[in-house]
Formats: sequence, C-alpha cells, structure tokens
Amino acid sequence: MASFPVLVLNSGSSSIKFGIYEAAGDQRIKLFEGAVDGIGTELGKFWMKDGEGRKIIDETPALPNRAVAFALVSDALHSGKFPSPLAIGHRTVCGGPSISENQHITTELIDEIDSHSALAPLHTPIAVYIMREALKLFPGVPNFAVLDTYFHRTMSELVKAMPIPAEFAAMGVRRYGYHGISYESIIHQLRPNVPEKLIVAHLGNGASMTAIRNGECVDTSMGLTPTGGIISGTRTGDIDPGVLLFMLNKIAETGVSAKEAADQLETLVSKKSGLLGMSQLSNDMRDLRGAIDDGNVQARLAVDKFVWTIQKWIGSFVAELGGLDMLVFTGGIGENDIASRAEMCAGLEALGIRVDAERNNVRGAAVISAADSRVIVRVIPPAEDLMIVNHVMRLLAEQPSPESALEAQIA
Repeated sequence: MASFPVLVLNSGSSSIKFGIYEAAGDQRIKLFEGAVDGIGTELGKFWMKDGEGRKIIDETPALPNRAVAFALVSDALHSGKFPSPLAIGHRTVCGGPSISENQHITTELIDEIDSHSALAPLHTPIAVYIMREALKLFPGVPNFAVLDTYFHRTMSELVKAMPIPAEFAAMGVRRYGYHGISYESIIHQLRPNVPEKLIVAHLGNGASMTAIRNGECVDTSMGLTPTGGIISGTRTGDIDPGVLLFMLNKIAETGVSAKEAADQLETLVSKKSGLLGMSQLSNDMRDLRGAIDDGNVQARLAVDKFVWTIQKWIGSFVAELGGLDMLVFTGGIGENDIASRAEMCAGLEALGIRVDAERNNVRGAAVISAADSRVIVRVIPPAEDLMIVNHVMRLLAEQPSPESALEAQIA
C-alpha cells in the first residue's frame, strides 16, 4: 500500500506544534515534528526534528503574533524538504454544543467553532486562525477537526448537566471535558487489555483527570472550559463562585466597562492563578520543586494544593466507578515528576493504591505500583498525534465519494 503523508497541527495559547506522519495500512511512521513556542513573548523558539529525533531546525526568532509564527511553519512545509500532506488533522479543543463528532472541516464549520471560542479562549482563536490558513495554503487537501471533547461524549446527562437556570443550559452551558485525545490515546495503548475501572491523570501545565469504565468516559474533572477541575499551571480549577463574584466586583470598582472587567477576570483565573498564582513564582513544576528544595514556603503550599486536589479527585472517581483496577499518570508532570507521583499516591492505601519507591524512580513508561498493590499504577506517555492521524484516516475512508483522496492515493 502506498504511503499517505498526514500533517498534524496542534495549537496552544502560545505555541503551534506540528508533525508529518506516513500512514500506510496500519503503520504510522513519524517523518518530522516541530514546534513554534513562545508566541507573543520574548522567548520565541522554532525547532524541527526528523523521525529519529535529530534536530534539523533550532532557531530563536522574534514571534510577535500567531501570523509570524505560522508563517515559519508554512515556509518549512513548503520548502520541498518534506512530503506535501495529502490530509491535515487539527487538534480542536472544543467545537461547541452542536459539534460532538470529529469531521471534515469546511468554512461553515470553522465559523461555528469560532462562535463558541469562549469555551476555550486560550486555544480556539489560534486554532481557528490556523484552520483558515491551512485551507488556503494547501488548496484541495482535506482538513479534519479532531475534538478533545469527542472522548467525553459518552458521559451521561446527569454528569454533563450543570445546576443552573435552564435558559443558560439551552445556550450550551454544560460540562464538556478536555484532553480527550490524550485519554483516547491511553486506551489505544492499553488495548486489548483495557481494565474495567480506570482513572487516567493527564498532568501538565494543563491538568485534568478522567474516570473510565470499559474504555468509555464516565466522568472528567474539567467542565464548561479547561479552567475547571484540577488546579493547573495558571488556572484556578474548581473554585467557589463567590470568589469570582468578589474578584469581579473589585475589578468593577476601578471603573472599567463590563466587557473589560470580564476580560480581566478571565486573565486572572486562566493565566495568573493555579500554581503560578499560589507560588508567586512559576507555573513550571520543575521550578517549584527547586524552590521547595531551597525552603520556599509558597512553592510548597502550591504543590501541596495540587497534590491534595488530585487525591480528592481520585477518591471521588473511585467512588463513582465502584472501585479501581488501574491508575495511569500521563502528561509532562505525570511522566516525569517522580516526587509528585509519590506524593499523590501516599495515603491512598485504603483505596488499594501502593507505589513502589524504586519502580517509581523513573521517567517515561513504567509500572510503578508495589507488588502487593491491589491497583496497578502505570506511567504511559500520551500519543495524541497518533490518534489524530488515526481519526483522519478513518474519516477519509468514510468519505462518501469513491474519488476521495485516500482511495485515489491507494488505488
């Protein structure tokens, strides 16, 4: 079967990650990957690696805005050094209340996603921009939206519904859940031995957890937006609504407009809170661990709050699942922070969770539970790009036209 290059685009609030994968049958081979980091900051970085991990671009350009950043990606992809994509998959954090399925991107779909950008204000605007640019830069190449919310569509109405007036529920205000592509990739890697009762903790600058029964989402920590749930690098996580009202009233006292007050509150809860806000130092766990070693009390409190919150979610999910067979850590902190994993599991012996200190002294994939632990505890790196490529190939195969790009390529 002929190879089929697929471009994956994964945009964040200040970054654009991308990769080109060769899809042939069941094979998925990474050809190149790269990222533009630090958009809108003075710490811009642009790098690319080949499939073997060798750096082929490593630059520190000025990145004043997303247009400049994506131009670097576009120039690299059009340089002739890499295969031109025959399909493009876009990580899409949230499509809004009417878009729950991964699907082919049209201008109408982009407009619909854009109209609900308030649900993921740090991610959707740049994702929408890149979708529009990709349609122009690669004319005729099919683009597909792969949703973070897709995995969470199996949550019951009881779990999705919020205790708010019906008029707001009718506007689509409910729990959506995020990091779904990461969770789906963990299930993919566990097959065919997916445990019945599973909790996955995706812990990075953005952090969330999901309760999974027989491979399907039962509940997840994030709600209407990625700001809810667990304390994250710069996000509050769940918080008393009265705190938001207090903060909003204090902002309003400065005489700003209602829109300006709302924007300032959004900045406070999404970009200035969490580990950064509590520590007044950093949103990076590595910095906080170093500060703790130096006796920084605020850093210690921030990390303890992070750990405590996760332990509470584990306990609640065990109750919801009626037990637990496996706990999986993933994401940057989940994969690499030995101390955080140990602290999160300490004291959870009553739930059947015991971690072996020697097994836990590792970064990357591993089984870290003790021999006598009733619950298996694992570390599994996510494979989000792989899942996006898989969805792209599935959606191409499902296209109604017999002259679809996929069929034409493999004929």
